[in-house]
Amino acid sequence: MAKKNGKQGHHHAAAQAPAAGGRKAAGGPPAKMKNKEYEREMRVLHGELVAMQEWVKSTGAKICIVFEGRDTAGKGGTIKRITERVSPRVFKVIALAAPTEREKSQMYVQRYITHFPAAGEVVIFDRSWYNRAGVERVMGFCTPEETERFLELVPGVEKAMVDNGILLLKYWLEVSPDEQTRRLESRINDPRKIWKLSDMDLKSYSRWYDYSRARDAMFAASDTAWAPWYVAYTDDKKRGRLNIISHLLSQVPYKPLAHPDITLPKRQRPGGYVEPDLPLRYIPTPF
Repeated sequence: MAKKNGKQGHHHAAAQAPAAGGRKAAGGPPAKMKNKEYEREMRVLHGELVAMQEWVKSTGAKICIVFEGRDTAGKGGTIKRITERVSPRVFKVIALAAPTEREKSQMYVQRYITHFPAAGEVVIFDRSWYNRAGVERVMGFCTPEETERFLELVPGVEKAMVDNGILLLKYWLEVSPDEQTRRLESRINDPRKIWKLSDMDLKSYSRWYDYSRARDAMFAASDTAWAPWYVAYTDDKKRGRLNIISHLLSQVPYKPLAHPDITLPKRQRPGGYVEPDLPLRYIPTPF
């Protein structure tokens, strides 16, 4: 991929890419992160995300974040951790269903454009217009000519986004074959996760190298100076999430706003109020 000139943020350094396969060059992967350490680091990042949110609101910034990657690479879990402490009125998650017949007749990116951020918004796409370069290409939902046409046009679309003031960040989450197998098997055996296992996941699983070729072609066509791809290895979910959020913060030129001193006002006197004896229905309390 092309060399980037992106600045490191003033809050967190961007994660360093590991060697091929997601392992660090010397000594293999780092030790598994303990949950206490993970939550401590995440607490700091959540505070920075809130600071970024307040800056976005006050400046009218427009941020669009795209998450793509292999099945089970951790897109959904990462997005949940990004959004769990911020306002859903600022951070909006878009995960579109399969297109309707009407949408199929539209310009391909048209149904995505309507969800682009307005001033003061952060829009996160859990899969995006890059479906055409990935799952649609591999599973035969579009023709090779349609994919090639998309790859020719998408840099121009993204240039228009950036030229109109949208900060566009694109992340590809990569997982190893063994870890993907482990995660899919865990979905089969866990009633909390079985909903995540679709027929499409099973069909996609057998086409690892078709997806690799599609990913490579996508990078070659759409990794541009104005909208580069950032790759995150996520075999270690905890470290992967921390690295992604840290990098995201480093790419947004936010500055924490000064917080005013806040004192709670005195609560009003009851003024003769008495709790009425109404026949209300209270929920059971088994816990």
